[in-house]
Amino acid sequence: MTECPNYRMTLAACYLGFITQAISANFAPLLFLTFKNTYGISLEKIALIPTVFYLTQLFIDFIATKFADKIGYRICVVTSQAVSAAGLALMAILPEILPVPFVGILIAVVLYAMGSGLIEVLVSPIVEACPFENKDGMMSLLHSFYCWGAVGVILGSTLFFAVFGVEKWRILTLIWALVPLYNTFNFITCPIERLVEDGEGMRIGKLLRLPLFWLLILLMVCSGASEASMAQWASAFTESAMGVSKTIGDLAGPCLFAALMGVSRVFYGKMSHRLDLTKTMLFCGGLCVICYLLASLASLPIIGLAGCALCGISVGIMWPGTISISAEKCPLGGTAMFAFLALAGDVGGTAGPAMVGYFSGLAGGNLKTGLLYAVIFPAVLMIGLLILKRMMATKQKTV
Repeated sequence: MTECPNYRMTLAACYLGFITQAISANFAPLLFLTFKNTYGISLEKIALIPTVFYLTQLFIDFIATKFADKIGYRICVVTSQAVSAAGLALMAILPEILPVPFVGILIAVVLYAMGSGLIEVLVSPIVEACPFENKDGMMSLLHSFYCWGAVGVILGSTLFFAVFGVEKWRILTLIWALVPLYNTFNFITCPIERLVEDGEGMRIGKLLRLPLFWLLILLMVCSGASEASMAQWASAFTESAMGVSKTIGDLAGPCLFAALMGVSRVFYGKMSHRLDLTKTMLFCGGLCVICYLLASLASLPIIGLAGCALCGISVGIMWPGTISISAEKCPLGGTAMFAFLALAGDVGGTAGPAMVGYFSGLAGGNLKTGLLYAVIFPAVLMIGLLILKRMMATKQKTV
């Protein structure tokens, strides 16, 4: 008698995969001033760290469209955990042994960014390929673990530094590296299915000629930008609007934002069988518009902070919701489609905060002005969803 595969093991490994990605994205920024004080690295150079991280991740998203299916999910996802662990561990080691510490930091960043990019491309299709019911709810719950990972990294690191001192950051870096190292063995042993069988998936050329595909890409760009525009500037916004310290700003800004984003994803994951995904995303898009307007136009700081925090709730379903819609409306898109969606989300996640920073600079450093321009992203998302509804309704009439 053949034993039924335990796909809960797969799900647990994917949860830890997103926690690994959260560690990779959120830990190093907590050390920027430490790098400056310890190694004498200028802030201009330190600003290159997130740039290198996201450019590497974008590059991996792109090339994964070519090689992920050929190599296989298991080899790629095991590699994602191994290089993430290696990158985090080397960040504690290379700056101490290389003549130029900044070069050591960048090498480590490139390694764990490669792992982060692979995680982003592979984990969603791995879960989508598992024979679970309620796929859109499962996808939302899966993506909530990035949020809990971000909250855990910020709170855990803040507590560690308060107890042991920030000078012990290398020990904490090695501790965080244990998460992907452990998860490497999870992905080696858990059952992994293919999203589509060989020869059944849509070729990239055909995918790129599909109008529906480009509409889904637009939704993903707007999802990434709506989320990252507030997430990346939440700490600075809280500090400037509320006049608090950086520690309080980190906890009240990005940490609260990530926590509420996680809550919204868990809520939808539990209630998705009662909710229409497209209508829910339209509601969240409208709420996101209101949140950005509150943050940018409110005269009272507490109302602006409420807009910042509630924005986490509004954007929570956008990214996983777009992935679920894509899997449903374009079932033969395969791994290439998921890779392009990850790429589009990262493009939005890069362009959105950059646009906020640019318009804030034009306004003399007024962050509220920059956030006001970011309202375009949830607005365009809503327009795209309405076009998608009409497109699907027209398709049903012609069948």
